[in-house]
Amino acid sequence: MGAVMASGASRQDEQATPENWMYPPADGWTYAQVEELVLPFDWELLGGKIVVRGAAKWWHNTVRDELYYRLRGSRPANLMVNSEQSIFIDRKNVPKPDIVVFDKTGLDIATVDCIPAEKVVLAVEVVSPGSASEDRLYKPAVYSGAGIDSYWRVERDEEESPVVYEFWKHREVDCYVPRPDQAIHTGVLKTDRPFPVEVDLRSLIDV
Repeated sequence: MGAVMASGASRQDEQATPENWMYPPADGWTYAQVEELVLPFDWELLGGKIVVRGAAKWWHNTVRDELYYRLRGSRPANLMVNSEQSIFIDRKNVPKPDIVVFDKTGLDIATVDCIPAEKVVLAVEVVSPGSASEDRLYKPAVYSGAGIDSYWRVERDEEESPVVYEFWKHREVDCYVPRPDQAIHTGVLKTDRPFPVEVDLRSLIDV
């Protein structure tokens, strides 16, 4: 029994490797244990577990890239827009949203590896079949708990067009709530958070 306990305790300082990443310690990996991990696929840290980001299809990647360009073209000078840039929420949650908008003031953009959550003003997830549970349930809870003001979930309708579900952080109830006047954007995305932007959603795939 003592040997088992000692072995378990020693894992708190163990680094994740290509051989052991699937077997986290009892209380999960921390970012300090995984930040140097190199795997032959993309991944993120959620709840102390290394979660594989599956290979995305054309629709997902095109919507992500085109929406990134529209946001980048509309942003105010103090904000930066990146795609697939990690956010440091806490030591066991370092998600990598499809798009992140953050205040670059005071950050060394040339060296930063994770954007501090307190700098993020918008996280965007484009839903794929393999990421639906995380994008609809786990990640919104994590982003909201970190105080990120806005979250967009982008889905695919029956005609292949993007649909944007827009959520705002409600400070009194401490969670995301749908935008009061238009929670679901079809046809056109028009909002003033985190800055004014208007996007013809169909144009994101008619490229």
